[in-house]
This record gives sequence, C-alpha cells and structure tokens, in this order.
Amino acid sequence: MSKKPLKAIVEAILFASDEPVDLERLADAAGDDVTVEQVREAVRQLVEEYDSGGRAFTVEEIAGGLQLFTRPQYNPYLKKLLQARRRARFTQAALETLAVIAYKQPVTRIEVEDIRGVACGDMIRTLMQKGLVRVTGRSDKLGRPLLYGTTKKFLQAFGLGSLKDLPDANGLVEP
Repeated sequence: MSKKPLKAIVEAILFASDEPVDLERLADAAGDDVTVEQVREAVRQLVEEYDSGGRAFTVEEIAGGLQLFTRPQYNPYLKKLLQARRRARFTQAALETLAVIAYKQPVTRIEVEDIRGVACGDMIRTLMQKGLVRVTGRSDKLGRPLLYGTTKKFLQAFGLGSLKDLPDANGLVEP
C-alpha cells in the first residue's frame, strides 16, 4: 500500500472516530499489511500538511490514542455554534469525588467518604453511569470492598493525556 492511500485511510478513521484511536487499532483497521510505524509516519505527514496548509484542525495524542482536534483559535466560532448543546457541568460534589478517586486510585468508597466527610455511594454510581469511574478490582481489606479508578473518558473530559498530567496534589492545597 502506498503512503498516500494510507494517509487518507488514517485521516478517514480519525475523522469518523469520536474517541482517541491508538496506533495499533489504526494499523489493524488500515489493513493486514500495515504496520504501526507506517501509521505513525502517515500521521506525521498529516500533521505536517495540516500545519503547512493552515488547516483549522490537527491530530493530537490524548488518553493513549490519536484524535482530530480543532485548533484553539477557532474555539470562539465553535462556542457560538454549540451553545445550544452545552456540556453538562459537574457539581461540586462530583468534582470532589472525581478528584479523590483520580489522585488516590485504586480507592474504596469508604476511603473516598473518609476524605470528603460525606456519603459518596450515589455519586460514585452516577460517575460510573457517566463512564468517568470504573471498578478496578477488590481490596484485600475486611469485606473485600470494591476499588474504584478513573477511565479514559475521564481523561478525555478533562483533556489529560494520562494521570501523570494531573496537577501536583501538593500544590493544590495551601499550607
């Protein structure tokens, strides 16, 4: 397969996907004889073309995959278009619960409640329904309570490449 058709295939897959696509999935979808290195090169060429052509979008790595993104300078125009479809805002309780889970994962419900000082079972269930939190296993503690962690959708919602991109927790609290 020549590079030009592969580039178009990769572009089509990224365009159609509403979530990040990792290099292996891109290679698998592009054909049996396509390698990850070929896909990586096709993506590099696409980004170069988008940059040199002044395109309104580019390819970015997020949550362990690649995704097409509109460049930030076009955000004001998109905001006008999307005002009717406002994203659901997170309540203070949801943000606090997510923060505890993100920084302490894997964490039990009891541990989240100890930190927040309030019952969190319903909030954790709500965050799981929204796909932001998932069960990661069971603790070895008495009763073997469930352990919770964040998902790739959490990373996407907050624009993080990985959990390493979270702000330093020590810098968030005043001494």
